[in-house]
Order: sequence, then structure tokens, then C-alpha cells
Amino acid sequence: MTDPEAITDPGVKADPAELEKLRDMIAEAEFAMLTTISHDNKLVSRPMAVQETEFDGDLWFVFSQSSSQADQLREESEANASFQTKGTWVSVAGTGRIVQDREKLLQLWRPALSAWFPDGVDTPGVALLKIEAESAQYWNSDGGAVRYAFEMAKARVKGQQPDYGESKKLDISMHSRSLTATSP
Repeated sequence: MTDPEAITDPGVKADPAELEKLRDMIAEAEFAMLTTISHDNKLVSRPMAVQETEFDGDLWFVFSQSSSQADQLREESEANASFQTKGTWVSVAGTGRIVQDREKLLQLWRPALSAWFPDGVDTPGVALLKIEAESAQYWNSDGGAVRYAFEMAKARVKGQQPDYGESKKLDISMHSRSLTATSP
């Protein structure tokens, strides 16, 4: 896998297959690690259930307006959601905002959310967190531990970096939801 930090090209217009691939990777995840910035400028992460997997450049979560992440987003709107499934890691960075939209909340509501919000969508303080994605990065490694071991051994013999799979950095336009990508 090429070091994503070595990629300096701002990106070229990607075909719709790139966004579809990103959607598919996110759709496989049940949970995300949501990272916000605390009042003392520290990164804080916590698991959140993924509410909508039809990723169109926005990520949606149901949460409480009285939560620490809500307080943090009111102060600093930068947020990141990271996802992990077997052999795939995705990181989506963007702007987080609290949304009061009952229709959208009803659309995204799942019975399991009642464990946190006993009165359902009528629970005082229940709200939506919308992350408007600005960039995403993924690492996709088929083959798991066997491929990892093989690539490590091959790299040692050849004196080169191992190839663990595909890595791509995506720049997502907030206005047009168009997608540009950079890759090795």
C-alpha cells in the first residue's frame, strides 16, 4: 500500500465508481468511531451506530443534544467518522452540525435506538448529527493475515515496501457532491 501522505496531487475528477466503492465500504460497517475536538483541543472518539448507509457525501447519526459531542460540535464543527470492516478501513472528515428534522429522524429511526431514547423520536433532546464530508480516505486489503504475512516476507526479500492493498484519498466537493480522487 502506498503511503497516503506521499500523495500530493489534489485529485482528478473520479468516475462515479469511486463514490459507489466508498458507499459499499461504509455500508458494511454497523458502527463508526466519531471523533470531535474537545474544549481543551484534544481529540475525543466514541462509537456511534451508523444510521444511513446510502452515503451521498453526508453521514447521519442519532444523538442527544445534551451529549458531550453536541457541546463540542457547537464549539468546533470539525469531525471525523472512521469505519472498519474485515480488511477495510475508511476515514471520513468533514463538518458536523446538529440537525432538528423530525421527518429525517423518523426516516432514520431504528428500534434499537430506544435503548438510548426511551420515548423514541419524542425523547427530549434527541437530534441528528449530520457530517458533511469534505474528504475521505480508505485502505482496502483483501486476503487478511495471510496476505499480510506474504507481503511482509516478499518485501524483506526484495528490499521494498510491502503492498497490502489499495489506498485512496478522496476529495469530496460539498456543493456538487462530485468526487475527485488521488491514488498512487
